[in-house]
Amino acid sequence: MTERSIAAYDVSHRVKTYDADMELMHPNRSKMVQVALEVLPFPKTAALRAIDLGIGTGYFTERFLNNFPNSRVLGIDGAQAMIELAKARLKSLASRVQFVIGDFRKLQELAPGAGTVDVVFSAYALHHLSRSDKETVLRQVIELLVPGGWFVNADLIVADSLELESRLQEIRIAGIVERAHGSDNRFADSASTRRFLADLEKNERDQPLTLAEDLELLRSSGLKNVSAFWLEYRELVSAGQK
Repeated sequence: MTERSIAAYDVSHRVKTYDADMELMHPNRSKMVQVALEVLPFPKTAALRAIDLGIGTGYFTERFLNNFPNSRVLGIDGAQAMIELAKARLKSLASRVQFVIGDFRKLQELAPGAGTVDVVFSAYALHHLSRSDKETVLRQVIELLVPGGWFVNADLIVADSLELESRLQEIRIAGIVERAHGSDNRFADSASTRRFLADLEKNERDQPLTLAEDLELLRSSGLKNVSAFWLEYRELVSAGQK
């Protein structure tokens, strides 16, 4: 994450509502993580070594640890406030997590050595990076993965054209307003929701790629068996294997 996006999440009032906001703004989050876990071709009993890039409140890591009960996770996040929420969410599972506060653009400084990790996963984090920074992170990911290891990412994309992006944003905003049921002033109507999202994306320096760019970046970084395993509107589960 960039310094600006880290700062945006390292404040108590932002992280306090994070999971509730995610349910409103990204109702497919549970499905996306489910697909991401299903993609991984490992037995449930495998003692996997994994890294969560942008552990946030621990949502993905919790699902991963429950799915692979003999595994351990290195959870990286730039925001201390998020790490504290992750520890609270994970409770007893936290004993299987090594928490690291740091910028995952410097992944090799924060993680174990080359060829020591079976899985690297991430959710709603990499779209904060520029294309060049994302490529740098992916090359570090590939260096850390064992042969046959997997990288899987649940994240946002942007449409190929302004016209299509505008329509997808209309669908997105209508869904948020409907799910909010008038209970949150930020999402009272289309206009207020649009303002909130515009400010949020500006503050967090969102820089999503198109579907084609996302998949090509995975391939050019050195991953094979790259695919879009799930896609709906502006949300994508993509993955590839070393």
